[in-house]
Amino acid sequence: MKAGGILGVEHGIVLAPMGADVSGPELVAAVANAGGLGLLASPVNNYEETVKAIRKIKCLTNKPFGAGILLEFDNSKTIQAIYDEKLAFIQVYWGEFPKEKVDEAHKHGVKVLHQLGSLEAAEKAIAAGVDCIIAQGVEAGGHIVGTVSLIALLPRIVDLVGHRDIPVVAAGSITDPRGYAAALALGAKGVCLGTRFIATKEAYANEYYKQQLLKYTENQTDHTDLYGRFTWRAYVRCLNTPFNQYWRNSPDFDTLVNDPATQPLIGHTIINNRDVDLYRFAGQVANPTTTGELENMCMLAGQGVGLVHDIVPAAEIIKRFVEGVKAIYNVH
Repeated sequence: MKAGGILGVEHGIVLAPMGADVSGPELVAAVANAGGLGLLASPVNNYEETVKAIRKIKCLTNKPFGAGILLEFDNSKTIQAIYDEKLAFIQVYWGEFPKEKVDEAHKHGVKVLHQLGSLEAAEKAIAAGVDCIIAQGVEAGGHIVGTVSLIALLPRIVDLVGHRDIPVVAAGSITDPRGYAAALALGAKGVCLGTRFIATKEAYANEYYKQQLLKYTENQTDHTDLYGRFTWRAYVRCLNTPFNQYWRNSPDFDTLVNDPATQPLIGHTIINNRDVDLYRFAGQVANPTTTGELENMCMLAGQGVGLVHDIVPAAEIIKRFVEGVKAIYNVH
């Protein structure tokens, strides 16, 4: 059993590109500097803001890094910025990224990581020629594209990849070195961390949100489509806060939409230099600029949250994972 790097990066530890801007320049750079693969949460279809964020990262690290995009939305301008800035990686999620698009990325020298949640999607990604597959289990935090657990999905995708040179990375509920070791045992070459990296010094998340992660456990998350319905009705996993518990049991649950015409204003935030009003059931998580009813906002987190006990620098997380998995497998 060998815990090594992936795609030319020293360690097989990937920072999930958590939106809207939690995985910002400081966190991406910190992960990259510690030998991990940092992925920026890209601004949606915004060339200028994407370039601005990428250049800020370049001021903080000379290591390779990448950016994540959601295929659910038109992100052609963001993708162009990623290519023009010559990033090492692009992570794509929530949709198909066919061969011609993978080929275009490769022409720009960009490696493609496709995050997905099913064997069928993995088959398409392999056929498209992606460089890496991130297998996401339903226990993961944030937006959830699949319906099965990581422990069921991961070995199936590893078997499907076979002897092809496509590393498989595990995502979902991995928050300590034992999860990393388990993923390696199931055939993964690395792990993608979200929740664990929110609870770091460099994460661009509101301190209130970070502190809540230390208080919740694995049976206190919810898989729901309550949030962000005005623009995108999609399942997420979040903390099952008192606010979430109350509304998930509402007889009106299916009709609740964060529509400015029908819901109260609960807060305000600045995302990628844009002022955003937050209405009840908005899908955005709180960043340091967010004000208002923080306790009534969505707080994305995976089932591994019960193993998150402290807020430390991102480099410390990578050190713990690397040293921990070596100790488990007695690798020196």
